[in-house]
Amino acid sequence: MVRIVKYLKPFVLLVVLAIALLFVQADADLTLPDYMSRIVNVGIQQGGIERAVPEAMRETTMQHLALFIPEQDQKEILAHYRLVEPNTPEAQALQDKYPLVQQEPIYVLKDASPEVIDRLEPLMGKGLLMVYGIQRIEENPEEAKQLMPNAEFDLSKVPPDTDLFAMLAKMPASKRDEISQAMTERFQAIGGEKALLQAATRAVKAEYDALGVDTAKIQNDYILHTGALMLLIALIAAIATISVGYLAARIAAGLARDLRHALFAKVMHFSGAEFDRFSTASLITRATNDITQIQTATMMLVRMVFYAPIIGIGAIIHALDKSPSMWWTIALAVIVLLGVISVVFSITLP
Repeated sequence: MVRIVKYLKPFVLLVVLAIALLFVQADADLTLPDYMSRIVNVGIQQGGIERAVPEAMRETTMQHLALFIPEQDQKEILAHYRLVEPNTPEAQALQDKYPLVQQEPIYVLKDASPEVIDRLEPLMGKGLLMVYGIQRIEENPEEAKQLMPNAEFDLSKVPPDTDLFAMLAKMPASKRDEISQAMTERFQAIGGEKALLQAATRAVKAEYDALGVDTAKIQNDYILHTGALMLLIALIAAIATISVGYLAARIAAGLARDLRHALFAKVMHFSGAEFDRFSTASLITRATNDITQIQTATMMLVRMVFYAPIIGIGAIIHALDKSPSMWWTIALAVIVLLGVISVVFSITLP
């Protein structure tokens, strides 16, 4: 096999291009499950709300949020929002998107760039979840035992029609922190910070519903947009796969052509004694069947052997990104598979 490698030199550029396309194919194959996960987790479970930072909220919600956020963080949050009063030109411009703006003041996010969202989400997530939890407890006091089972202050015993936010505002900050910590511990127990922020997206959705936002449209738009991206990635993967197959066929056919030419030239220079050592059937077999097997093996080399380590390393990288504690499982599986493939090829290939 080593002697045959020199016949691949004219096809080095095609081999490099094929490997580059294999990287594209592997990345697309590994990315598609992520988008499917987004459709399920964000599109269906979270209603299309990706982050725990509302683009708009009622003024009362901002006031309630301030009960559970340090003063420094409050200033940071308020710096990124602007207050829109009813019956103003800006309110008229926003009434189609946020119908409630014509009835009461709302805060609107000034800049919804990813950098701003990344900055605000850790500051707002826990507070929004607390506000949402208190609102649910006001509607059904029995939920207090489920949401805050470890709290010393039992909100389920508060008399009906009590304004819990007004009551919390009169409490010492230490008591509010205790209630907040109880809810945080509940979510830490089931999934940590990630679970807390995912739960906070429900608070964002509830706030959008209160503002009159069409949340069903947000969900449908997210699912359709993510599905369209999946189709695009699948198309890219298909094009890459077809292109790799074409390049592999070109490389293998060119290699087989050059090998047959070299073999024929070698045979034509045989002396009479050398012709007597090889039968005609043997020479025909060498020039046809054996070279065809090499051609097939070359196609497999380009399409599968190069692809295996690429997809394996890519899987480890994705595992590190998604679940650092489980990366070793994927790494072990990749090492075992590479070992098995190496043994099989060393035995079966000439």
